[in-house]
Amino acid sequence: MRILLVGATGTLGRGIHEVLRERGHELVTASRKGSDVTVDITDPASIRAMYEQVGEVDAVASAAGSVPWLPLDRLGHQDVLDGITGKVTSQVELVRQGAATVRGSFTLISGVLARDPLRTGAVASLANGAIEAFVRAAAIELPQRVNAVSPTVFTESMDAYGELFAGFEPVPVRRAANAYLRSIEGHQTGQVYEVG
Repeated sequence: MRILLVGATGTLGRGIHEVLRERGHELVTASRKGSDVTVDITDPASIRAMYEQVGEVDAVASAAGSVPWLPLDRLGHQDVLDGITGKVTSQVELVRQGAATVRGSFTLISGVLARDPLRTGAVASLANGAIEAFVRAAAIELPQRVNAVSPTVFTESMDAYGELFAGFEPVPVRRAANAYLRSIEGHQTGQVYEVG
């Protein structure tokens, strides 16, 4: 398959890239820098330009999305909007705009905080829950399949996030990458694949 991997340069993106390459898929990578195609997923015009440049693909795998991590009493209105734009509307746009040129499936990224919240993670929980609700709803309308992968913290990220995720059992990024493989090569739609 020809697969567009968005967010290819991050920890998860690199893991997905490795797993899909091992399966013999052709990958077109996209991110803000260091990829085949440059894209800012918070900008709908940039997403449109990416799809025009890439052309038809069999699947889109999104490993991109950012949210602010702040205590609730320090969250401003703009912080909430930035989180929604950074992880929710950006991925919704990938699906909405990609519907014309993606033949098979979309796989989006959510996360453990949709079901197991943490202090300072209110916007992350909001965004992850929104993505999961969107996937379930979009699945009943789209001709393509659409799923989400919802991982816990990665073993490879414990140096950076371990203190925040105290008591969480980390998983190797490859486990989450395999969930993308399951979504892309499988037959289900409207699913949230929990990892960890």
